[in-house]
Amino acid sequence: MGACCSTEVKYKGRRHEEDDLEGKEEECQQEEVTTTGHAGAIVRFQGSSSYTSMYTRKGKKGINQDAMTVWENFMGEKNVFFCAVFDGHGPSGHQVARHVCHTLPYKLSTVCKENDVAVGADKDWEASIIRAFEESDEDLILEESLDSYCSGTTAVTVIKQDEHLIISNLGDSRAILCTRDNENQLIPIQLTVDLKPSIPSEAERILKCGGRVFAMDEESNVPRVWMPDHNCPGLAMARAFGDFCLKDHGVIAIPQVSYRKLTSKDEFVVLATDGVWDVLTNNEVIRIVASVKKQSMAAKILVYYAVQAWRTRYPGSKVDDCAVVCLFLKKRPLLTRSLSDMSKNVASQLDGADSNLISKDRKTEEGETVINCDITVDPKALDELNRVKAFTKSSRLGSLNRRKTSKDFGGTEAN
Repeated sequence: MGACCSTEVKYKGRRHEEDDLEGKEEECQQEEVTTTGHAGAIVRFQGSSSYTSMYTRKGKKGINQDAMTVWENFMGEKNVFFCAVFDGHGPSGHQVARHVCHTLPYKLSTVCKENDVAVGADKDWEASIIRAFEESDEDLILEESLDSYCSGTTAVTVIKQDEHLIISNLGDSRAILCTRDNENQLIPIQLTVDLKPSIPSEAERILKCGGRVFAMDEESNVPRVWMPDHNCPGLAMARAFGDFCLKDHGVIAIPQVSYRKLTSKDEFVVLATDGVWDVLTNNEVIRIVASVKKQSMAAKILVYYAVQAWRTRYPGSKVDDCAVVCLFLKKRPLLTRSLSDMSKNVASQLDGADSNLISKDRKTEEGETVINCDITVDPKALDELNRVKAFTKSSRLGSLNRRKTSKDFGGTEAN
C-alpha cells in the first residue's frame, strides 16, 4: 500500500532538511506538559520522552480540534504505555476531543485495575476497553458544559507492554506499525481500519437503525451519515464519541479492538489524525519517521511534511489539523537513511508534483478522503434538531439512570 516515498518538499523556493526544520520548529516549540495520572502514571499532553514523540498543529479551519496523550507506567505498571490521538468534529468538537483525551485513559486504567486485567490477555483487554469506551461516551451526555449532540471525536489508542500491543479504534484516525520484511526493508502495516460509512458492514448497521448513508453531489466518493428525516449532520465516519443525534441511528461508540504480538523486526508505531493520512501514504509516513536523526523530532517533522503536502497537493483547500504520536519500540536511534540522503532519490519525483496536483475529489490510496467540504444545513432543520435534541437528551438521561440503578443492584456488566 503506497508508492515510492516522495517526502522531500520545497518551502519558499528551497528544499529543507532536518536541521532546517529543527530551527524552524523552535518558533512554535510545544513545551513539555505532564501531570500525574491514575496509579501514579506519567501523563503527557505535549513533549517527548525516551520512547515517544508527540506533536499537534492547528490547521487553517479555526481552533485545533485534535488532541493527544501519552501515559507512561500506565495502570501503575512499569514500562506500560498508553498512547492516543483524538480528532474532534462539529461545533464543539475541540471540547469533546479534549474531554475524552483526559477521561478515557483514566477510566480504562481504573476498569483494568478493578478487573485485575493482565497485559497480553487480549480477550480480557477487549472487554475492558469496550466498557471504558462506552462509559466515556455515556459520561458525555451527563457533562452539562459540553454540547455533544452534533459534535464528537474519533479515537485511536494503543497499549504496549513488552511484546504485547493492544489497539483500539473509533472513527477514521489511524495507527500503523513500521516493521522489517525478510530482506530487512522497512514496510508499513496498518493496524486499524478507517471506520467510515463506505464500509458495507458499517453502512448496513446504520441503515438497519434508520440512519441514511449517501454522498453529496460535490464529493461523490465520500459517503456520509444523515438523520432519518433531516439532511444533517453529514458525519464522515461510522463510529465516534458523542454525535448523540445519530446514536439511535447506527453510529456507535464501540471500538474495534485487536491484539498484536511484537517481534524484533518491529521498529515503531505511528498514531495520527486524518490531517496526516489524507495527504501522506502509510509508506511515506514510515519513511519520514525512520529517517529522522532525533527520535524526539519525529512527530514534528511528520506534521511539517503533512502541512507541506496539503499546500502542494490541495492548493485550494485549507490545511487540516494534525496530531501525531510516535511510539518507538527500541530505545537506540533508528538509523536508515538520513532525510538528505533520501531526498536525493525522491527529489526528481517531487519536482513534478506541481504538474500532478491531486484533484479535490480524488481518492487517496488508502480510501476516501474528505477535503474541506462544508455541510450546509437548513435553518428550519436546525430548529427542529434543537427540539429533538432536548427530548433525546432527557430520554437518554432517564435511560442512563435506569441502567446505572440496575447495575448498582446486581445488573450485568462486561467483564
